[in-house]
Amino acid sequence: MSPRSGLIPTTAPVPAYHELKGRLAFVTGAATGIGRAIAVALARQGVRVALGDINLAAAEAAAAELGGGAVAVEIDVRQRASVEAAFARVLEQLGGCDLLVANAGVSTMRPALELTDEEWDFNFDVNTRGVFLTNQIAARHFVAQGKGCIVNTASLAAKVGAPLLAHYSASKFAVLGWTQALARELAGKGIRVNAVCPGFVATGMQSREVEWEASLRGVTPGQVIEDYIAQTPLGRLEVPEDVADVVVFLASEQARFMTGQGVNVTGGVYTT
Repeated sequence: MSPRSGLIPTTAPVPAYHELKGRLAFVTGAATGIGRAIAVALARQGVRVALGDINLAAAEAAAAELGGGAVAVEIDVRQRASVEAAFARVLEQLGGCDLLVANAGVSTMRPALELTDEEWDFNFDVNTRGVFLTNQIAARHFVAQGKGCIVNTASLAAKVGAPLLAHYSASKFAVLGWTQALARELAGKGIRVNAVCPGFVATGMQSREVEWEASLRGVTPGQVIEDYIAQTPLGRLEVPEDVADVVVFLASEQARFMTGQGVNVTGGVYTT
């Protein structure tokens, strides 16, 4: 397969972060896509994982497949009461929590001048308010116990505004601003807060976006994919594991002097 022919699964050996063994993690949006890959990558390091998702049945299926004491938790990241109840359940079922990965996210696609209030609010409620609520509630626990780590999922669209995704970009820019500010507030308490910024990741969410973009641009879905690959210097679509491995690194002691960062995982699409 040519490196520019599309999706190439990662085959690199999994690095061992021995200090993560026995840690306890809560991953939101974990039933599918990037979140599920993050849960799998953490579990491979010996981390016990709570998979949070608005779709409890899907989270339960993912947790059962993962094994290793993984549990499923229903959560609507838009609602404070739901987040508080979910985090309490995580503490009860895991016996604690050392790591939060705030990954739950959504997207819609439309020209900026045609955006509805509902689309704007939907993207901000999940992508931004969801990060705020999960981070705040977890961080209060981390401060009380004197340790903890947070990794938020931002986006390439948090670094450069994406046409047809202006509202999504705005919500993800906000995630980076929040990450940087929270990291500064919590640094003195020994709690690190970072974000990952994925590029064109082959997930169910991307599949929907490809269809939307093809329709809005008057091209075929195949042409949209070709355009994504052409923009990516490493010459393929990203896979969820590409992101998950960076999240594991940020959670590890190898990243002990990193906080407030929005780490690009874009295959070179964006480099600053």
